[in-house]
Amino acid sequence: MADTGWDAAGVLASSLTVGAVTAGIGWYFVQEAVWQPNHLLASVVSFLALASLISVLWIAQQGISHRAGARFGEANQATLLRSGLVCLIGSTLMVNGQQPDISWHLAGLIAVALALDGVDGFLARRLNLASDFGARFDMEIDALLLLILSLLVWQTGQAGAWVLAIGLMRYAFVAASWFSKPLTGPLRPSFRRKTVCALQGIALLTCLLPPLDQTESSVIASLALAALIFSFGLDIKALYRDSSPDRDAEKRADT
Repeated sequence: MADTGWDAAGVLASSLTVGAVTAGIGWYFVQEAVWQPNHLLASVVSFLALASLISVLWIAQQGISHRAGARFGEANQATLLRSGLVCLIGSTLMVNGQQPDISWHLAGLIAVALALDGVDGFLARRLNLASDFGARFDMEIDALLLLILSLLVWQTGQAGAWVLAIGLMRYAFVAASWFSKPLTGPLRPSFRRKTVCALQGIALLTCLLPPLDQTESSVIASLALAALIFSFGLDIKALYRDSSPDRDAEKRADT
């Protein structure tokens, strides 16, 4: 096959494979009477829409950066697989008139999606596939999963509407950056940030486990939210500090 320069065939093959896996898991849930067929339909349609968007953005990014011969790669394929799982999880919110029903099956699926979070990063480092697109792709899927989980916690009555702040925090930060230039600056790598992000998913999953009641879930979610606010606060403080005139002068002096 001729080299298209951007591995469009690889993106298509990855999308079709993950789409088949997504449909297969959804079909299993239907057979186990965990879901209705409309949940399966919502999962597949949402993934096809998401995969199409990802493919267009990836090919466009390669064209802009002129990276001829670049492969979609195993790391992005792992993130794409996780996006399929996110669509499966999110289908419980997409079906009109259906109250989200968190079973052990769905809780297990959420646990797998969370566990796979570190796989794409590991593959990117191990196979030398790290890229700005891959990092952004991973981050956006993380944010989408947290938003879906916080919506599930709220809609199942395990916590009040305030729990949506966990899922909306990053989107609020992005919106604030439109009006405040310091917030557009680069963030330094942070183990604390990665840890707090991972804990949000674990906390929200714990809130959704069938044995927990509303009081227990609310306590767990409130602690997770407090940690997230603290982490964002530190990052915002660092961004404003790094953008200050005095800091710019220090950087010029160092060079």
